[in-house]
Amino acid sequence: MNIEPHILDESGYEDWDRFVASSPTGSVYACTRYLDVLAKSTGCRFRILALTANGVCVGGTALFERETRWGTILEPRLLLQYNGFVVGEGASRYPSQQTSSLIKLTDELAKSIEAQGYARTLIKFRWPFVDARALLQRGWQAAPTYTYLVPLSDLKQQWELVDRNLKRLIRRCDREGVTVTVDDDFESFYRMHEETHIRKGAPIYLPRTDFRNYFGALHEAGLARLFHARLPDGKSIASQLVLTGDHPVCETVSACADGEHLKTGSNAYLRWKAFETLADEGYLHNDLTDASLNSVTRFKSQFGGDLRLCLVLEYPSTRRYRWGSRLSSVARTLLRR
Repeated sequence: MNIEPHILDESGYEDWDRFVASSPTGSVYACTRYLDVLAKSTGCRFRILALTANGVCVGGTALFERETRWGTILEPRLLLQYNGFVVGEGASRYPSQQTSSLIKLTDELAKSIEAQGYARTLIKFRWPFVDARALLQRGWQAAPTYTYLVPLSDLKQQWELVDRNLKRLIRRCDREGVTVTVDDDFESFYRMHEETHIRKGAPIYLPRTDFRNYFGALHEAGLARLFHARLPDGKSIASQLVLTGDHPVCETVSACADGEHLKTGSNAYLRWKAFETLADEGYLHNDLTDASLNSVTRFKSQFGGDLRLCLVLEYPSTRRYRWGSRLSSVARTLLRR
């Protein structure tokens, strides 16, 4: 297979997005419509590195780039959970040939990225990409991270795996008249997003105006939904932002709640009702985003989802970037004293 790497121009974006939606390793994070909105909201830029064979796209990756004083960096960030390779399913039915093709594709992508000369290169792959041997052989370093993936194709069966206490809370919310809406009430979401930041020290994903513009553009494009758990009087007491699109895996990227109503069970109720809505729309899985060992992850695990390994691969940074990062770290430490 003769593989040719090249940077796509905008005329190739529609075909790329279709390829991403069909790939097991694709996600909304590799969709050009999503990347365009995120780039405009963060002052970054993106390009699409595609691999073609006989004029057909067989792999590629989205290069979401940020400028620093130490050079251009390629890495995931808030609202860009994954920036890994997107590869097509091999045409061969033989595992050996499929593996050989995958290694060739990943080696070519790694080589093409190295040639960009980034000051820092960090790539987080979404499950099911687990074969990083080509990158390791080229001197990349790998580290594991995890997420919970909740199957949506059979929610009756999934309900049997939900923790008993969560079931109790979900049923209680139903009895007490809590409802879930899907709408564009960004202000309620951001109010609780800020409250959660203050209460838990969680990061603010974007400043209010930038976040509003980000959500508005994605909502209009059909790439984002806001789910709200509401009291009978209509007040939103929990909210979550879900990225949708054409890929069968949707992504829950931010969840927040009103501190005065944490004991109502609205968080659990909201999550489950969101699963029902997303399942009705044809999504096969919901990625709950991250599974670090903390209380939030324990809550996520209680929905009976599958713990999935996600690899993080890093290429050696430039000397300038390494020294610059160290100096910046020292400066921040001194300023805090």
